[in-house]
Amino acid sequence: MNSRDKILSAIAANQPERTALADISGFKGAEENLQNKYAAVLTAIGGRIYFVKDENEIAATIAAQFPEAKRIINLVDNLSIGNFETVISDPEIHNLKNVDLAIIKAKFAVAENGAVWITEKEVQPRVLPFICEHLAVVITDGIIFPTMHEAYQKIATLEEYGYGSFIAGPSKTADIEQSLVIGAHGPRSMSVFVKV
Repeated sequence: MNSRDKILSAIAANQPERTALADISGFKGAEENLQNKYAAVLTAIGGRIYFVKDENEIAATIAAQFPEAKRIINLVDNLSIGNFETVISDPEIHNLKNVDLAIIKAKFAVAENGAVWITEKEVQPRVLPFICEHLAVVITDGIIFPTMHEAYQKIATLEEYGYGSFIAGPSKTADIEQSLVIGAHGPRSMSVFVKV
């Protein structure tokens, strides 16, 4: 037995007694007006929100909002916006430095903090939403949870994934002279499209 196996077997043999998870039912958020709550929080943190019926409405809004975008990477099925890329392979990751707009899918949103939840199943390569100039996110099922507690309960029921991330609004910092700067180290804007 090598040293790694010895360490792992010692850890397995000395596990503490299992305890029940804490009851978080007291953190349940109100279900009414979730779209309005989400919209208010997202716009307060610098994002834009659009409630849409279909991909045609999304495409028209994107075309109007980003007319000068030259390099668009679209990872949303059935969304046609002209010339765009759909697949980026790993050897090309360093070529993502000039992406004007990335359009990705998210599983759901959270009203409490304006976040969306993505995994590597929706976004490959996973650096894409953080390196693009502008980010557009489509919540295809229109699901919005009131709180992060309920979002995490949903995540526990999803299929397995290796990477997941919450993204809330465009990048921002207030480190320098406590002055808020939007688009400091990532996307300069974030637009969320919720299909209703």
